[in-house]
Amino acid sequence: MNFTPRTIDQRSAAPVTIDEGLCIADKGCRVCIDVCPMDLLAIDPATGKAFMKYDECWYCMPCAKDCPTGAVQVAIPYLLR
Repeated sequence: MNFTPRTIDQRSAAPVTIDEGLCIADKGCRVCIDVCPMDLLAIDPATGKAFMKYDECWYCMPCAKDCPTGAVQVAIPYLLR
């Protein structure tokens, strides 16, 4: 079985959003990327900031919990709360 994650067309619609003003990925931080078990986060080459590349989030939260600046926000759907 080949798994192909769905790319996110609009970042504002992503379950995981990154506040670019708080994100320090351009300074070498990769915590959110490294702790994501689904490998869904990446560095935007244009901005140097992290972003959610694929929409297959498990809402497991280590990206948000481990972010040293609080830049990562996870929008958990109402039915999962």
